[in-house]
Amino acid sequence: MHAIRPFLEACARQGARILAISIFIGLAVPPLAGLFRDVVTITVAGLMTLVLLRVDFSQVLAWLRRPLLIAALLAWLLLGCPILAYAAASFLPISPGFAAGLVVLATGCAATSSPAFARLVGLDGDVAFVVSILSTFLVPFTAPPMALGLMNIDLALSLGGLMTRLALLVGLPMALSLVLRRIIPAPALAREARAVDGMVVLLVAAYGVGVMDGVLALFMASPLHVLSGVALAFGGCLGLNIATALAFSAAGPRLSLAAGLLSGNRNMALYLAVLPQETAPDILLFLTLCQFPLFLSPFLLGPVYRRLRGG
Repeated sequence: MHAIRPFLEACARQGARILAISIFIGLAVPPLAGLFRDVVTITVAGLMTLVLLRVDFSQVLAWLRRPLLIAALLAWLLLGCPILAYAAASFLPISPGFAAGLVVLATGCAATSSPAFARLVGLDGDVAFVVSILSTFLVPFTAPPMALGLMNIDLALSLGGLMTRLALLVGLPMALSLVLRRIIPAPALAREARAVDGMVVLLVAAYGVGVMDGVLALFMASPLHVLSGVALAFGGCLGLNIATALAFSAAGPRLSLAAGLLSGNRNMALYLAVLPQETAPDILLFLTLCQFPLFLSPFLLGPVYRRLRGG
């Protein structure tokens, strides 16, 4: 670790740029995307392990000083937003696969990068951190009933099958991270924290390359279809962002904008890692295209957040 620490720390500092570039590398170099696509599930599991390794759970418990607010945010993100997306998809002139993908997007947990992004633009990073972690733990139990049960979306998996796969992809990294905490002394882990962040960036970049497998070929075959999916992905993420910020506007701009950021930046890696290839192609394509707003939002929305919060 000592030999490559400067490189990993540099990756952490340049994380936003590396992530933005990675999806375009995946588009431009299909053989590389195909190579990384074969290890997406392992990459996501490794990513989850490192992210949870960096979580101080005593701080999570300490930050639960506003239980009603946290509960309201979680209920809105995991239950309210899917219903809102389902209602919107019913009125939009889009393909059934894209409509289903929009609802699946809204069932996802908040992206683990959201707290860092929130702090970067001066929003409530503490609440963003707590909600992103708790929503990750809850999503195996909320997303499948919302997507498969209430809204009857066909993901080529049973309700129990999807819950089990998501629970394993969250639970196993959680268990592994706890084992690593027992093995690695806390001071050593603290010293290597920035290097671990760099490893997270590299794993997310590898995932970003891998999920772009096949997208260029689809674009060449049907450019309007893919571009409409990209537009819907940006519109869906931005719509969730705005709706959530408005719903929590009474809490003040710093918190309501952080809530919007959480809602507009959903973790689709979990779904892309567990959904079988038999899932409707347009659903998988839409979830893949959602990486564009997720990976590019620090560049596109950072100045907007700073202006809206008045700083």
